[in-house]
Amino acid sequence: MSTFAQKPTNILEQLLLAHPEKFKKLTDHPEKYRLQILYTQIDRDANNKPSLTTYSYRADTNEYFYPASTVKLAASVLALEKLNTLKIKKETTFQTFKNRPSQLEIKTDSTAASGLPSIAHYIKKILLVSDNEAYNRLYEFLGQRSFNESMAKKGFQGVRLTHRLQTPLPRLENQYTNPIQLIDASGKLLFQQLEAFNDKPYAANNPILLGKGTMNDAGVVEDRPLDFSLKNAYPLQAQHLFLQRLMLPEAFPKKDQFILSKEDYQFLYRYMSMYPTESKEPAYQEEFATYCKFLYYGSEKNTVLNPSIRIFNKVGDAYGFLLDNAYVVDFDKKVEFMVTAVVLCNEDEIFNDEKYDYDSIGFPFYKNLGEVIYAYELNRPKKHLPDLSHLRFDYTK
Repeated sequence: MSTFAQKPTNILEQLLLAHPEKFKKLTDHPEKYRLQILYTQIDRDANNKPSLTTYSYRADTNEYFYPASTVKLAASVLALEKLNTLKIKKETTFQTFKNRPSQLEIKTDSTAASGLPSIAHYIKKILLVSDNEAYNRLYEFLGQRSFNESMAKKGFQGVRLTHRLQTPLPRLENQYTNPIQLIDASGKLLFQQLEAFNDKPYAANNPILLGKGTMNDAGVVEDRPLDFSLKNAYPLQAQHLFLQRLMLPEAFPKKDQFILSKEDYQFLYRYMSMYPTESKEPAYQEEFATYCKFLYYGSEKNTVLNPSIRIFNKVGDAYGFLLDNAYVVDFDKKVEFMVTAVVLCNEDEIFNDEKYDYDSIGFPFYKNLGEVIYAYELNRPKKHLPDLSHLRFDYTK
């Protein structure tokens, strides 16, 4: 059996310990794999109001991991909040202009039926296939400083959002965000945002050195760790709390709820749970159904889908870090639970070489973790079964 430093203190540790054939490699060396997990049980009262009980395995705000694409869910929600404050519809044409050589000007979107970009369409692309450029447009709309300050003001601690994704720019360039216009169908200008500059850039107080080698731009591995101190940070507790507030707003006081309409919530839930193969606009026929559904499904392309399960989630993978924030629902069996986790899949401890062990370590871990917790939840007694009808969608429309 796997050995913990101490006896398992909660059900999450017990579940990991009870399945050494699935988890022993990771639980024997959790520091190496920087493994952190949060698991929330949801119990409903007679009025369907949820109460939450969260169990932790090594979740530590001081243990850094690269959050990768998980930051995109936060950007999506905050972009909708900003539109609501402006009283502008999310389908409104969204034009991005450039003011610096490093910036992109985006005035069309060939994947949209209208051929025009919008916040709504960017969010669809983020939630369906984790589109990087869509995130970059939202990052520019929010502005670096405002994005960070909004997250801090809402009580999400330890968050640092410093850069666009998959666009290697100097630090200074990410402090600048593009001029933007929102234009209605008749061509009328509804909102104009000038270029913004954050003159107080974000960084960790100390270097965050990981690994033993880093591949440089010339493809040569240098004998030095990679410093993550200027990169995004989004601790597991903050991610898990964000998902809880988004999926179960009624469990939180009004002041802690997002400034979203019922229609906004339904829009987000629909695209968080839709398989990319179900989407018609944008269309992703080249993807497989469970692409971006790590928990429970892993990365198996031809897996048989459980028709009564839907997973409302946002994943991330970069630098060997594999993440999932998932709210899992089984409509037939009346099961619901939440998991946020991260695992580092980088056996050779060399960063930037694109040789990561997602397939051998990360995806099997998520598949196993989802299956084990789901099996436990199937048999967990509940005083009141949940009414999950607000999460059912007709994905064919």
